[in-house]
Amino acid sequence: MTTIDCLVDDSDIDVPIDDRDEGERRALELAHRIRLVAVQDPEQAQRLVDELIVALDAALGGTFSEHLDGVAREVLERALAKSRNGHGAGISPAGNS
Repeated sequence: MTTIDCLVDDSDIDVPIDDRDEGERRALELAHRIRLVAVQDPEQAQRLVDELIVALDAALGGTFSEHLDGVAREVLERALAKSRNGHGAGISPAGNS
């Protein structure tokens, strides 16, 4: 390791390398914002998460569950069921608008 290697610390640089890095950065920011809402109003945060899940499923043509397993799939199914039963926050699942 050279002297320059010891002096340069670029770990705090948040410049996306490519579109994937940008997407990951935006996802982390969204998660952070949802956490901030959850601190103030957990029920509102859950509604936002449910809306996001339903919207993702609609955007993927109802195939979002194919990308999930275990607990994540159960959360998706619960959010979709709430939406279908009119307990969601106004987003209709794919094919149910």
